Amino acid sequence: MSETTVTVASAATEAALEVTTEGSSCCGSCGTGATTAPATGSASTSAFQVKGMTCGHCVSSVTAELKKLDGVTDVAVDLTTGKVTVGSTRPLADADVAAAIDEAGYDLAGRIEG
Repeated sequence: MSETTVTVASAATEAALEVTTEGSSCCGSCGTGATTAPATGSASTSAFQVKGMTCGHCVSSVTAELKKLDGVTDVAVDLTTGKVTVGSTRPLADADVAAAIDEAGYDLAGRIEG
């Protein structure tokens, strides 16, 4: 197995998220499965369970769609568990998050409380 580290900069916060990939990819376009560092430095942080993600390309797609939502400052994806943590300047409506996840091609299982 090989390991690759990719850094993605957040335009809203100029913070960097580190994505580490290891193993084999579902589609081969990105390398492997991925996780990112937790979202930090936001006024509101919400966590969601997303189904269907299997590789770094999945992480990139979900991250890109969520960052299009008004107020989103950080997105962190744990590919192993499917947990997506979103930092924002205000609370996000579940319907908006669900629409962004759907646009990326995945399914929102729900909000993770606590």
